[in-house]
Amino acid sequence: MESVQAIKQRFGIIGNTLALNRAIEKAIRVAPTDISVLVTGESGVGKESIPKIIHQLSHRKHNKYIAVNCGAIPEGTIDSELFGHEKGAFTGATATRSGYFEVADGGTIFLDEVGELPLTTQVRLLRILENGEFLKVGSSKVQKTDVRIVAATNANMFEAIEKEKFREDLYYRLSTVDIHLPPLRERQEDIHLLFRKFASDFALKYKMPTVKLTDDAIQLLVKHRWSGNIRQLRNIAEQISVLEQNRTISAEALKSYLPSSASTNLPAVIKTSKSESDFSSEREILYKVLFDMKSDLNDLKKLTMELMKNGNTKDVEKDNEHLIQKIYGDDSEDKDDIAFEEDVEDSPEYLSIPEHVNEPSTVDKYHFAEEIEEEETLSLHDKELELIKKSLERHHGKRKLAAAELGISERTLYRKIKQYDL
Repeated sequence: MESVQAIKQRFGIIGNTLALNRAIEKAIRVAPTDISVLVTGESGVGKESIPKIIHQLSHRKHNKYIAVNCGAIPEGTIDSELFGHEKGAFTGATATRSGYFEVADGGTIFLDEVGELPLTTQVRLLRILENGEFLKVGSSKVQKTDVRIVAATNANMFEAIEKEKFREDLYYRLSTVDIHLPPLRERQEDIHLLFRKFASDFALKYKMPTVKLTDDAIQLLVKHRWSGNIRQLRNIAEQISVLEQNRTISAEALKSYLPSSASTNLPAVIKTSKSESDFSSEREILYKVLFDMKSDLNDLKKLTMELMKNGNTKDVEKDNEHLIQKIYGDDSEDKDDIAFEEDVEDSPEYLSIPEHVNEPSTVDKYHFAEEIEEEETLSLHDKELELIKKSLERHHGKRKLAAAELGISERTLYRKIKQYDL
């Protein structure tokens, strides 16, 4: 069995982090078997290296090794790509085609981004893992294959299972052995080593001197969060190698290549809980509105029952003050409205009649009456609203005088004002 250090040199893996060494060691130990392996880790950490190690150290190394990016194949054709199809199985199937599982018989298939597989394809994949059987698209003949499956994903599989986007039984068949690759921010001692390797490679590729970092630039490089992991570090090393004339890179020069956000690897508080107003769908919003309406309706039923039993509005209002505040609110405007209603209850309803004054004959004695022009386009609702507005404007907002002019009680006018939001 080859050592971890020998495997690193053979496959060009750089780093001495304990978590990285542990992942390589697990790959070495599982390679001679036919156990299914699931490689997990963030995008850009180098997950594609693990299946290559497993294949080269297994008894299948002389057979086919096929890497498939499941996220890059359209959902409508992925079954045909993986399992093949018969002639005439669908529009455009002019000939019988062998799929990856048939071609790689006796070898290894690496399913990258396996979490992107459609549920129907997951069922077919589960059958291969269980007994090695599969059906071509458009065929009824069962075929057998002997394939070692190594899968990889950067998604949270337990979250995908909860959302019913990934089958739980398939996950446990794939993850017989789970190999996790740490993100670059957890390998701080490896960051400068990787940068030097990339800088040396690009200097050789573009035939130019190798760039070097100053001490403060190294500190900045190590503290960066590297959300894109090794892929992001490689891209920045290539940019610096090509664009910088001065081959000694200072912290200021390096900073111009790093994203301004999340530039340091410092702890940050991340809000994980959803707020009460954070709805994931319109259905939840409708449920919330309906539940609130049901609650208000039950409160109103309770108040009505109390009034029917007691008949004393004062006692009911005192005993159910919290319900009244819950239904009608307790802001200042509502309080003023409630106070106004209490004043109306205490004061008797009466019609204010203007006093008789000797006026010249030229003055219209019925100046308070309103001339109404018949308009067929207005509805009763619009007509009533117009009358109330004009009466309030004529009496400068004095509800008592406006109610007397309209021939209604002051309480009724108040209700109308609230109804039409005047």
